[in-house]
Amino acid sequence: MSDPAAPPATLRLTVDTDALAANWRALDALSGGADAGAAIKADAYGLGIDICVPALREAGCRTFFVAHWSEVAGVIKHVPGEQVAVLNGVLTEADCGYARATGAVPVINSLDQAQLWTTTGGGRCHLMVDTGINRLGIGQAEAGDPAIAALDIDILMSHLASADERTAMNRMQAELLSEAAETILHKRLSLANSAGIGLGEAFAFDLTRPGLALYGGIPREELAEHIRPVAKVEAQILQTRNLAPGEGVGYNATFIANTHMRVGTVSIGYADGFLRARGPGNALGHEGRALPILGKVSMDMVVIDLAAAPDLAAGAWVEVPWNIADAAQQSALSAYELLTVIGPRLRRS
Repeated sequence: MSDPAAPPATLRLTVDTDALAANWRALDALSGGADAGAAIKADAYGLGIDICVPALREAGCRTFFVAHWSEVAGVIKHVPGEQVAVLNGVLTEADCGYARATGAVPVINSLDQAQLWTTTGGGRCHLMVDTGINRLGIGQAEAGDPAIAALDIDILMSHLASADERTAMNRMQAELLSEAAETILHKRLSLANSAGIGLGEAFAFDLTRPGLALYGGIPREELAEHIRPVAKVEAQILQTRNLAPGEGVGYNATFIANTHMRVGTVSIGYADGFLRARGPGNALGHEGRALPILGKVSMDMVVIDLAAAPDLAAGAWVEVPWNIADAAQQSALSAYELLTVIGPRLRRS
């Protein structure tokens, strides 16, 4: 007997793949003579590899960046392995073997990784040079090491620490990458992330690596007119009820009704990525009407004030603010967090 089909979900995530493709094309154009790749780590920033990678591929993207080897299998269902770069590099012989088996390309980050890659067979790789962010990458003084000279480097890259700010550090990092390029043999140079593209063509080099802006984020004002929203989240009202003055809502009764109220319980919570930090002072919506959140967000539910929408009943869909370019609805969360904390239940809806 086959498994019964699950009933429709009470929450849904809609990814506008046309907007995603348009964002990539805009960022590619803003990269000038450089090509734009795409950062698709963290399940395409929470929006889904199987949804986003085909759209980016059809738009023209040919270089994709993930963080972990565990992310590779999902990507190479859609693009050849040689188009996938793994930012965390190789720590074990197993990593090296998997790279060669799949065609995915490691980003070498240290002399130890360089030696491991070479002693296990070598081949095409990328190399990260640290120019000031002090995360991953070889140091400037290591650029001339024999272990680096032994590598077959395609992309020589670094990562901007403060591209979303106006700071001299941006120019310094670009200059340090250029200096490293004079010593290290390579085919392509890459520095700019989404915000780096906004800094201008001087930071683009041969390949840019947009991430956040692909999915609707605007890390610099120069990008605002070019980027479209991508993610839309909606949830259903599960139940409505009437409150009397003095009754509380949710855990710890942090909201107390001071008048008679009609409220709705909505099917979304922090298990879906709608965290407690997004509760106080925020609202859901319906056709332009604001429906304030009452009390604390719980694991699976929020309660909203239906005063502005007395027509809504159980089963009605309400809009959950997920426009990551709108700082007013982010609360204490960054745009990156709004995307990457999207829970698997919502992604499967």
